[in-house]
Amino acid sequence: MPPLMRIDAIVLRQVAMPLRFRFRTSFGETTVKRFLLVEVRSEGLSGWGECVAEDTPYYSPETVGTAREILTRFLSPLVLGRDLAGPPEFDRLALRVRGNRMAKGALETALRDLFARAAGTSLSRDLGGTRSEVEVGVSLGLQAGPKETVEVVARHVEQGYRRIKLKIEPGADVDRVGPVREAFPDVKLTVDANAAYTLADAEVLAALDPFGLDYVEQPLHHEDLAAHAALARRLRTPICLDESIRSAADAEAAIALGACRVINVKIGRVGGHGEALAIHRVAQAAGVPLWCGGMLESGVGRAHNVAIASLPGFTKPGDTSSSSRYFEEDIVEPRPEAAGGLMPVPSGPGIGVRVVPEALARVTEATEELRA
Repeated sequence: MPPLMRIDAIVLRQVAMPLRFRFRTSFGETTVKRFLLVEVRSEGLSGWGECVAEDTPYYSPETVGTAREILTRFLSPLVLGRDLAGPPEFDRLALRVRGNRMAKGALETALRDLFARAAGTSLSRDLGGTRSEVEVGVSLGLQAGPKETVEVVARHVEQGYRRIKLKIEPGADVDRVGPVREAFPDVKLTVDANAAYTLADAEVLAALDPFGLDYVEQPLHHEDLAAHAALARRLRTPICLDESIRSAADAEAAIALGACRVINVKIGRVGGHGEALAIHRVAQAAGVPLWCGGMLESGVGRAHNVAIASLPGFTKPGDTSSSSRYFEEDIVEPRPEAAGGLMPVPSGPGIGVRVVPEALARVTEATEELRA
């Protein structure tokens, strides 16, 4: 049994990192990535987690503000001053707090990093990872038109990414995908609607079938598994679910209904590594491939993503592209950087990267230290 660790302090930092470009999806545009960074301190060690909740409640009901409130008032008091046996103990303690998965995931991942560092093992190995590098793709926001879409795809194909994902929305779908497929007939291509369509748009979505997409991601409302199952029967292209999958129970239900043939796992969306591992078990049992999605994370979140993506069931390229694509300066060393469509899995203790205090200070807007 691993030794107990007493949680001495939890530090919440609100961080704002400017993006190198405007990232546009069907539910909004981002120019600055604002998020909460969670540091858990114990016995001279620190573990780091990133809360992927955004400023707005468009992707998720959670926001930076609600996550801070939940972390401060309800989640941190569960572990502060307590001798913990490991992150699963936090998961059990947090069961009484309903929802708020992004807040939970931020603290759970920080604890995972802390305990792996204390044990001197990499988080990847601790989770059951089997690979030293993972395939990564790139997620491209909505562009002004078809020409601009082809141009931005060309740049990223040249960089060697193993999968190109295009954001789509009604009125910007077939006209974007068609020219890209014509220009790049052999590239692994997917689209992501972020729930922008309804079942009434089935014919529009079926018009994507001839382009040989690997999958169409989250076409319909995130709460409507039945509609996704109905749509799946009308498409040749596999459906991948993202926002709909918040837990292993969701994954099991979606697979049973025939609502998806691929699942995108985002650690923050499901509440941490523990639930991600549970989804991994469900998907492997059903033969459903997984991949790890992204939320414009800093190097802390990217390191966590790469660790979970190293597990055997993550067989499709994820969204964890190079940090330098998004940020002029990251807050960690070494920066997560892909080469030839492959991202190294850090082998050092914990998430295998070091948070750089000077870089972190430059982007920190507010700090709150919590003690027992």
